Amino acid sequence: MCLAVPGRVLDIQERDGTRLATVDFGGVVKEVCLEYLPDLQVGEYAIVHVGFALQRLDEESARHTLELFSELGILQEEFGDPWEAAAGGGLPPVGEEARK
Repeated sequence: MCLAVPGRVLDIQERDGTRLATVDFGGVVKEVCLEYLPDLQVGEYAIVHVGFALQRLDEESARHTLELFSELGILQEEFGDPWEAAAGGGLPPVGEEARK
């Protein structure tokens, strides 16, 4: 699943003419492109989808959404390690085991 997730901008830099931010998604930190929100500032929240900040969001809404996503396990699903999920039995069996 690929969601739009709210995150808080920790810092902003420019690399090769592109404005990028380090964004915290409730404990998971990722790099995000700010080309669609060029005036976004450190400390503000934005909705991020596939690595692009798309819309500014107020802090209360962002925190509430992150809490709900966390309770539902969506943050782990969205940002977790797929190899770890597979090793933990998160994928259905294949081959002979699946046919039984």
